[in-house]
Amino acid sequence: MSDAVLADLDADGVLTLTFNRPERRNGWDADLHTAYSEHVVAAAGDPQVRAVVVTGAGSTFCPGADLARLARLAAPGATLPRNPTEHLRTFPKPMIAAINGACAGIGLVLALFCHVRFAAEGAKFATSFARRGLPAEYGIAWLLPRMIGHENALDLMLSGRTIDAAEAQRLGLVSRVVPGADVVTAAQAYARDIAVNCAPHAVAAIIEQVHEAGHSSYEAALDRAWERVTTFIGGPDLREGFTAYVEERAPRFRPYPEPPQQPG
Repeated sequence: MSDAVLADLDADGVLTLTFNRPERRNGWDADLHTAYSEHVVAAAGDPQVRAVVVTGAGSTFCPGADLARLARLAAPGATLPRNPTEHLRTFPKPMIAAINGACAGIGLVLALFCHVRFAAEGAKFATSFARRGLPAEYGIAWLLPRMIGHENALDLMLSGRTIDAAEAQRLGLVSRVVPGADVVTAAQAYARDIAVNCAPHAVAAIIEQVHEAGHSSYEAALDRAWERVTTFIGGPDLREGFTAYVEERAPRFRPYPEPPQQPG
């Protein structure tokens, strides 16, 4: 795969993906999108990967589209390729953003696709689109109001203003703010706790439940919860979770299933 994204898998199954264009401040371009998508798709099907941490090389996370790309798109007659993002939004394993610096535009959307977000104390956030002469892109008009409410989302999208990590936390845009030097290790420690102590099949089911519940009524979500829980009752993960708790030891849950074999 391209070195536009670095990948490091530790012994506990935590995969760290690092946007690796520090000379361009990790500005988003086609190569970065392709490399990141390939890593995410591979991680979804790799039973060794139990959680993913996403961060940026250098002093930024991703400040939005690369300026050279923006210049090309601003030219008369330019067209925008429709790159798929659904595999990012519906990634089936815990994905934690370690936002180490500027996070704006498509960079902010990528952070919103993650399930939990850690921010460095010095990180800055902005939607940016309106200030670049663009409407809301990449589905952020759907994502952001569901996370921080309509008025807060409209405030950030209409103004395109920059906010700091403390305000991002107050709004619910991130859940943790830590010293900049610690943001990646803090996110990795959180991911490692999930990887070691939480049942992969249960975690995957919870992620899917949350996505489904966003489009359903409470009654439908409750019915679906009963259906899902029934498949775990009497099963190996519940037995192991109970036994490990009673015996005060680390659990040994079933791993993620092997990906299906491709016909050769």
